[in-house]
Amino acid sequence: MVAITEIRNARSMNAENTHFDLEINHPDYGWIPYALTPWDTDNTINNTELLALIGSDYVAFSQSDEDARQADFSRYQRNQRLENEVDPIVTNPLRWADLTTEKQNEWTQYRTDLLNVPQQAGFPNTINWPTKPE
Repeated sequence: MVAITEIRNARSMNAENTHFDLEINHPDYGWIPYALTPWDTDNTINNTELLALIGSDYVAFSQSDEDARQADFSRYQRNQRLENEVDPIVTNPLRWADLTTEKQNEWTQYRTDLLNVPQQAGFPNTINWPTKPE
């Protein structure tokens, strides 16, 4: 087991304070990012000892911070759909020309609906992802 004696920048990632993001001073690698989670099955580093090192010296969980992280992730998912599903169709003139007007309208609407995901009422915690045209 690797002995960790220094930590820094601990941030609680949930209201229960059981999941932390922090940096540990690893004896071989120096300061590295580390996620301390209750479901971690790797026993290389003793998480109980890390919790003792953290004590009450951490940035408390913030729902607004979590919402911002979720919003960033949701936008990333949306952008991946645009890049991997929409762009290969709508930016390729030959593929686009092969589509019927009805199919072009479906793809245009799908793209618009993806772009509008952040304006949905439940965003970022509840998202109704649009259905990709067939």
